[in-house]
Amino acid sequence: MAPHLRTADSLITQDGQIQYGPLLLGEETPFVGEKLTGWDDTPDVEVANVAKPGQHGAWPGQMLAGTRVLQWDFSILPDDPETFPALLNQLRAATALGQEERELVVQLAGARRMMRARVTRRALPADRQYTKGEPSGSLVWECSDPRRYSVTEIRARVGLPEPEPGLDWGGGLQWPLDWGPAGSTGSVNAVNAGDAAAHPVVEFRGPVVHPCLVQTGSGLVLEYDITLAERDTLTVDCAAGTVVLNGTASRLDKATRASVPEQAFTVEPGSTPMAFRADMAAYDPRASVTVRWRHAYW
Repeated sequence: MAPHLRTADSLITQDGQIQYGPLLLGEETPFVGEKLTGWDDTPDVEVANVAKPGQHGAWPGQMLAGTRVLQWDFSILPDDPETFPALLNQLRAATALGQEERELVVQLAGARRMMRARVTRRALPADRQYTKGEPSGSLVWECSDPRRYSVTEIRARVGLPEPEPGLDWGGGLQWPLDWGPAGSTGSVNAVNAGDAAAHPVVEFRGPVVHPCLVQTGSGLVLEYDITLAERDTLTVDCAAGTVVLNGTASRLDKATRASVPEQAFTVEPGSTPMAFRADMAAYDPRASVTVRWRHAYW
């Protein structure tokens, strides 16, 4: 039997629960939540408005969201007082300060959302409730990306467009006409059910020459002047703004002049149709592109 793999939300079973790494908090746990602040609030926003000289108002500028800060107030209420030291050690270990962000999953009002966060403060006053084994305290997380995401990642894969075989004139034509099987259109439709733009990860796989992914509605293009062999993968992380060949070598310099900055290539709320294109003189049916994204929410 294959071992069970723990996922970012594998411990959550109901509303009012929070999973941070391996620790489950909230309902039906000894860590009883009282209030979560910052979850449904909009993050702080920097507004780059420019005042109009000599008149009222301003020219509207770009709005950029800052980090999201979450504070969770809770109490530790063990079923058995003798388990309090172990629960305290579990909490300390899971919320220790660290440089790397970890998955934070919250389920409220039937919606399960994921963020990546670091604990920036753990407050647990050593008062009389603490000595009784039932202390109250708070945790503060800071999320560098203020958007909330669906836990499940969506993947769409497509090959290059293929020509359709068309009509077979050799044996005469009969009605209804048989046009043969439809060829691949090389198109993929990314649907973001959230209300915030999501940054996808795009993986071009060879054999392919001059791979390109075009958003047919907006005209945004990711295009690279590179030849990929059969086992090559060019991974474009649009959130990080990186272009990496086979997981190690940066190929950011291979972007063509038609290509937009990687961080500008987003999956907006709603439907975003895309088309996979390349140098068709070197067409190979094994070439493909995979687009990975999550629904994103403010």
